[in-house]
Amino acid sequence: MTSPLVVTIFDTLVFLAVVMPSLLLIRHRNAIPKLPGIREPPTLPRLSVVVPARDEGATIARAVGSLLEQDYPEIEVIVVDDRSSDATGEVLRELAEKDRRLLVLHVDELPAGWLGKNHALWLGAARASGEWLLFTDADVVFAPGALGRAVAYAVAEGLDHLTLAPCLVARGIPLRAFVAFFAYAFIALWGAYLANDPKSKRGVGIGAFNLVRRAAYERIGTMRPLSLRPDDDIRLGRRLRGFGFRQRVLNGNELLSVEWYPSLGLAISGLEKSMYSSLEYRLLDAVGVLLYLVATMVWPFAGVLLLGGIDRVLLAIVVLCLVAALLETYRQSMSPRLTPSAFAIALLLPFSAACFAWAIMRSVYIAETHGVRWRGTTYPLSLLRAQSGLEGIAANRNR
Repeated sequence: MTSPLVVTIFDTLVFLAVVMPSLLLIRHRNAIPKLPGIREPPTLPRLSVVVPARDEGATIARAVGSLLEQDYPEIEVIVVDDRSSDATGEVLRELAEKDRRLLVLHVDELPAGWLGKNHALWLGAARASGEWLLFTDADVVFAPGALGRAVAYAVAEGLDHLTLAPCLVARGIPLRAFVAFFAYAFIALWGAYLANDPKSKRGVGIGAFNLVRRAAYERIGTMRPLSLRPDDDIRLGRRLRGFGFRQRVLNGNELLSVEWYPSLGLAISGLEKSMYSSLEYRLLDAVGVLLYLVATMVWPFAGVLLLGGIDRVLLAIVVLCLVAALLETYRQSMSPRLTPSAFAIALLLPFSAACFAWAIMRSVYIAETHGVRWRGTTYPLSLLRAQSGLEGIAANRNR
């Protein structure tokens, strides 16, 4: 069956929109390499690890324990308990009694003009004494020797900021498919790998591991310019890059892991708080992304079954490119082994893309009608829109 010309033109545009990024991903498939093992210098700089925590009683002991078990010589771990209502405070108290390197700070009331996590990061960094700061999350588990290896690499390469992508742990095929799609969107569509290109202005930060030289952190104004950014991790990386600091993003899935969310529903709900902010709270941009997802991630899988002729050929190539690209990012972010379940996850790409689109729609709707609710506090959209987190970059880049 011959398709109408307008459909063929549309499918050709879809072909170009998918194949070009796929070719770029193939070309740059090693652009986010694993953190290499290098010989540690005789002395490592003092390191302060800052961990914001709110109602993390189920995970905090294992995460903080993995930090305290590091063989890093000069380290302090600062955990900021941000108004927790569960056993987080009690668990931290017990850990601090056993190890003097752990400092626990408590936030009872959130100051105006701050998101809870961002304020906790700022507060912890303000109390830190290290030459280097590591911002991480309360559910990230580190392998032995991870911190020494990362800091030694950053120092040897003369970096100001090193961010590592963790191994993303997910249980159940639907959730694993969604997490794999998120990794694909981050690496292939958003182009996180460009952060390692010195000619690119792309800046990247990952909440599980943002290692920053203290002098660079203070030069960008600390966390204050990011006080109202739900996407604080990526925005921190963009701000550092914008100020001209040396940055690198590497694959750290052998050194740290995190169970992002325990279920697909909670993953979608969690993204509702930050998806709209990543689009600068612009409704038109959100609509554009939704149309792109449907046209390039959902339609090809249906069109290859419904259409014939040249349209089927074009869309079949699109489907093959999408599956291959997702398997590549799955290999980088979740597991180096491509098992049969990995191929099932790749074939669920249209389902995952639809869930991702739903998270964006929910994020936009909730923000536009009710504001953004973050850690028990609701923020009006007008307040959040007033801060981009990138203020002052142009002036500092030109100095």
